Amino acid sequence: MATKNEPLVTHLYTADPSAHVFEGKLYIYPSHDIDHDGPTNDNGDQYAMEDYHVFSLEDPTSPCVDHGEALHLRDVPWASKQMWAPDAAYRQGTYYLFFPARDKEGIFRIGVATSTSPSGPFQAQESYIEGSFSIDPAIFVDEDERVYMYFGGLWGGQLEKWQDGVFRQDAVEKGPEEPAYGPWMGELSEDMLTFKSAPQEISITDEEGNSILAGDEDRRYFEGPWMHKYKGKYYLSYSTGTTHKIVYAVSDKPCGPFVFQGTILNPVIGWTTHHSIVEFNEKWYLFYHDASLSGGVDHKRSMKFTELHYEKDGRIRPVVL
Repeated sequence: MATKNEPLVTHLYTADPSAHVFEGKLYIYPSHDIDHDGPTNDNGDQYAMEDYHVFSLEDPTSPCVDHGEALHLRDVPWASKQMWAPDAAYRQGTYYLFFPARDKEGIFRIGVATSTSPSGPFQAQESYIEGSFSIDPAIFVDEDERVYMYFGGLWGGQLEKWQDGVFRQDAVEKGPEEPAYGPWMGELSEDMLTFKSAPQEISITDEEGNSILAGDEDRRYFEGPWMHKYKGKYYLSYSTGTTHKIVYAVSDKPCGPFVFQGTILNPVIGWTTHHSIVEFNEKWYLFYHDASLSGGVDHKRSMKFTELHYEKDGRIRPVVL
């Protein structure tokens, strides 16, 4: 049976769990860490993932079911390597798996694959989404049925190389006193395969309206965006990267600007942290990962979950593991 704060599965290394409720179950879409002993670097070469498995829970106390391989790198015509953190969405009878991978030139793009089942298998499109770049797609379906993709990650995810809308391998990263990079957001078209218009960068500020600065590593955006809605407010949560926190900011609109609120999850075992937040049977849950199953190896991670609570004023109560 599933146990909070313990690895959901132990037969595979899994990370970056994106959780959704489909067909009355909790479905989880993680990346699949390969068990290897290669070198580790800031470019993320150690994260050599090449396929996805889909998992499900009948309820938070039931066994976690592995539905097998849902998509493999060899079946993605445009991709060359590194199928990193995915997400999924449902629309009009079709399930969509959104995923980043490097194209044939080594540039991260975001692709999409489709299935009639939430567990897959998924069939990849011939090419990536036009105008997509970087990593960590997170899909949010609003109450008005408009669908938004949030994405972007620094360093290995190449976000800082897209400062003027063109990929520049030699781009210089922002200085500590400059406004921090924000995640990007693009509204998806009805077909879920294209952007309605060019994606835009999102602003994150402090409570006085000042931009969070690049040197503010306890609050600045690094990677792993997630969007959820609670009592009419939009909650953007993300990883701070170098300080290894999951933090969040709030807005009245899906495009922001977002006002920083605080920390959800303090550092876990391992360098990376990546999460999702989902409501199921009137309770809220945080899905996350750490490297406890491998004894702390950064690229051999395991997905976990725990219950999430809100204060009366709408703030998220920091998680204590």
